[in-house]
Amino acid sequence: MSPEVLSTPVVDTAKAPDRAQTRAQAARRRKVFVNAARVLLLVAVLGLWEGLSRAKVIDPFNFSMPSKIWDQIWTWVMHGTALGSLGEQIWYTLYEALLGWVLGVVAGVLLGIALGRIRLLAEVLGPYIKVLNSIPRIVLAPIFLIWFGLGPTSKVASAVVLVFFPVFFNAFQGAREVDRNLVANARILGASDRRVTLQVVIPSATSWIFTSLHVSFGFALIGAIVGEYIGATKGIGLLVSQSQNTFNPAGVYAAMVILAVVALAAEGLLTFAERRIFRWKSTGSDS
Repeated sequence: MSPEVLSTPVVDTAKAPDRAQTRAQAARRRKVFVNAARVLLLVAVLGLWEGLSRAKVIDPFNFSMPSKIWDQIWTWVMHGTALGSLGEQIWYTLYEALLGWVLGVVAGVLLGIALGRIRLLAEVLGPYIKVLNSIPRIVLAPIFLIWFGLGPTSKVASAVVLVFFPVFFNAFQGAREVDRNLVANARILGASDRRVTLQVVIPSATSWIFTSLHVSFGFALIGAIVGEYIGATKGIGLLVSQSQNTFNPAGVYAAMVILAVVALAAEGLLTFAERRIFRWKSTGSDS
């Protein structure tokens, strides 16, 4: 055996796990630091708000204070609201937002993929979609109230029009950005237009669609709340309206806090689902 073969260095494979473990520990430390900074920032803002209100630097009647907001939330939780239990109001608003979100997402994805794949359809409907997109969607809420009444249908309609457009434009762009080589290879293998759409276009556009889902649920909540604020029989938006009419700023802020918690919970669920679906992205980036 030649000396060159005997002197060949051996790669230390133990270093790779060490580097991965070091990166994981650094990521954990960073996550703890970021969470701690978030909590400290929130405590600082609430403490400053409370202090300025008690010192009458800012008007506590108009701006309220965190302690009164907490008392209002606690009262609603323990004793209910004038409209019924707090859980009922949250569920009513959440039901309207969820239904409007689902309908808006389905319509936006289907029409976005269709227009992204069929150029003639995009050329015909494109100007109309641009005109509809230019209309302030919030002003449609009173029209829906006239059409559908005080029930949940008018709030669902408001949520749908707010959700549809961001989802549509992302789905449309995702369908247009599909790798042409993938489409060509699928056609060479004998795939029909339907199979190309289902097995190539839609999976490629999924990341675009999920990007819009993160903001669209917030839009659905806005649509439901605005509809309830204008006219409803129950819901968080009606709580805001009643608190405003009775000069109760703590009630207005308390309703906003409840909405923020609901929106953050929905965002967490969407992020979890996205990570489960796109696990291959993190795997690919770490390698």
